[in-house]
Amino acid sequence: MAWNGKGGTAVTVVYVDSFLLLNFVVNALLLACAGKLDHQRLHPGRCALGAGLGAGYALLALLPGWGFLTHPICQAAAAVAMLLVTYGRSDRILRVGGLFLVLSCAFGGGLLLLTMVRGEGMAAPGVLGTSLGMRGILMAAALSYGCLCLLLGGQFSHGGIGGELTWLTLTRKGQSAKLLALRDTGNTLRDSLTGRPVVVVEGKKILDLIPELSGLEGEALSDPVALLDSLADREGLHLQLLPYRAVGVDCGLLAALRMDRVEYGGRVYRNCLTALSPTAVSDGGNYSALIGADQ
Repeated sequence: MAWNGKGGTAVTVVYVDSFLLLNFVVNALLLACAGKLDHQRLHPGRCALGAGLGAGYALLALLPGWGFLTHPICQAAAAVAMLLVTYGRSDRILRVGGLFLVLSCAFGGGLLLLTMVRGEGMAAPGVLGTSLGMRGILMAAALSYGCLCLLLGGQFSHGGIGGELTWLTLTRKGQSAKLLALRDTGNTLRDSLTGRPVVVVEGKKILDLIPELSGLEGEALSDPVALLDSLADREGLHLQLLPYRAVGVDCGLLAALRMDRVEYGGRVYRNCLTALSPTAVSDGGNYSALIGADQ
């Protein structure tokens, strides 16, 4: 690429292979980092497809007669398409989209900062500056991601010391629900029958798996003893009381039932006892279930 500022005339020479590769790498990094900040499960193939879509869009915007693609509406549509291709119809697509936007802005700022520090001129309008080289581009990406991790780490952290987040799939009577769960070192609940750890789930998140609870108020789980009494005549539902202790609670009770199948991280637990929490299990709503540290 060459840029001639004399006489206000710009001459831009773009090497298509380098341009596509550079944009592909940057798009892939931004999409992956946005998903990582929001703890989204990343599919490498879909991420590559989304990054390729963005690179193709950037190249088309440079062609003569295609300048309309640089309009903000077209840019927004391209970003939405990249996110949908990468993450599909995720229920957190707006959140990861916001992070993608913030990361993109931070990345642009990082490029500008490195360019100013090195005292180099600006690249041609609409073309990602290549004077920094691939190493400079990666440095800018790492700088923007690192800064956002420091600034947003508390907002998107899982809130557990030594824990980690994982996707959890619960299956009962042919119906499934997928939730984000925290591996909690403080969760020591055990199934007295099998000795296996108990999964604790925010009750209202899996009500679709328990049609026997239809018609009950959401606060019913707060009084599990009364709940069991009211459901004594409902067939097919085998709730039980699970005692637990927590900070501020010397002896509490949770309603629990067995799931046909519980899966996460490639492991499957059958006939797994699952406790129904009447309240959210995380302060910020980042996850909806707890699993034991040794699960």
